[in-house]
Amino acid sequence: MGEHVIKMPDVGEGVAEAELVEWLVDIGANVREDEVLASVMTDKATVEIPSPVEGKVMWQGGAIGDVLAVGSPLIKLEVEGPGNLKPGEGPAEAEAPAPKTAPKAKPEKAEAPAPVKEKTEPAPKKAPQPKTNGAANGHAPMTAAPSGAPRAEGEQPLASPAVRKRARDAGIDLRRIHGTGPAGRISHEDLDAYFETGGNGVASRGAAYMRNTSVTEVKVIGLRRKIAEQMRAAHERVVPITYVDEVDVTALEDLRKELNDTRKDGRPKLTILPFLMRAMVKAVAEQPHLNSIFDDDAGVVHQHGGVHIGVAAQTPNGLMVPVVRHAEARDIWDCASEVARLSDAAKEGKASRDELSGSTITITSLGAMGGIVTTPVINHPEVAIVGVNKIQTLPRWDGQEFRPRKVMNLSSSFDHRVIDGWDAAVFVQKIKALLEQPAMIFVED
Repeated sequence: MGEHVIKMPDVGEGVAEAELVEWLVDIGANVREDEVLASVMTDKATVEIPSPVEGKVMWQGGAIGDVLAVGSPLIKLEVEGPGNLKPGEGPAEAEAPAPKTAPKAKPEKAEAPAPVKEKTEPAPKKAPQPKTNGAANGHAPMTAAPSGAPRAEGEQPLASPAVRKRARDAGIDLRRIHGTGPAGRISHEDLDAYFETGGNGVASRGAAYMRNTSVTEVKVIGLRRKIAEQMRAAHERVVPITYVDEVDVTALEDLRKELNDTRKDGRPKLTILPFLMRAMVKAVAEQPHLNSIFDDDAGVVHQHGGVHIGVAAQTPNGLMVPVVRHAEARDIWDCASEVARLSDAAKEGKASRDELSGSTITITSLGAMGGIVTTPVINHPEVAIVGVNKIQTLPRWDGQEFRPRKVMNLSSSFDHRVIDGWDAAVFVQKIKALLEQPAMIFVED
């Protein structure tokens, strides 16, 4: 038998490290050749690491959430034959199984004191017993108080004003609680016992007001850590300005419905996003500096000719931004098809690294959730993001009377370090004009 160490492979060009987000095998498990051992993440792309050999897992090179350098030991297998690790050779990490296996002996020794604890445990249990024998102590009925029957009709419970207020705020009828004080007076301790036991079924609202003192630690790893890092970079480095304006999309919605009703087989159903993407392409043509990447370290703004639109999408794994490349070269239907394809890939976890990077301007939409105004966070190092809010039918004055119109707010944010407020307003007004007269979207410049 030999030992085979599998190292962290090069998971992408220019990638020096990757985060371990999932172990798919446990120590002691037998794995087959090509069986997936672990999943790692870099730049929001998840990569599965398969086993090149068959063997038994002896050691794992990290815990979930650890960042491992390319070339560092990832996992060690016991294999038939000599393996790739000779006795007495190899990196120090390969010797790490000893600490992993050594603790197994410690728990066996640690189990020995268990009987001692069993012998000493009855003492604390007996200690409170003298208190339960004396009603004057006021503690005996505390645990049993909630199980008592309600007081008789018209009988007023004894309690201090503070206890009454606390019970009233919690929606608790004090007649349902047995007091442990003199003459059955109800104390704060009686209320505590009632809350802790949920009223034992006496009051239906008791369980809803039980105190929950649990604390759950959730490690920030994988995509959520990438999102956190991106948001921190945006907060620390970008100086944002947000511009909000209302858009009358009545004509656009009529056109969209007509196109969907008459679309050819195989064509996707149109949402508002393809129209917005084409409007952004036209607006960018007049203000190319909005379609830029700002390298603030070098003090250089890179204006891109190609309009690569990121479309923020919520997935089961968190927020992802798949990129529709060269939107300037796509028509409405092509934009819709690509958005649908990328969204499905992102939700299924199949989007590639290239499909999740390289955007030059971004769209974010929370309209489906009902929001009417948002403050989008710029997708650093981009300089602009356009936010779509929900469409509402509201009365609007046309000069003679109020008429029902379909309106929607655009909430857009810009990096104020390189984009002036005037330019931001001009950009949004251009998009607004195109959406309010959607036929202009199809006119060639």
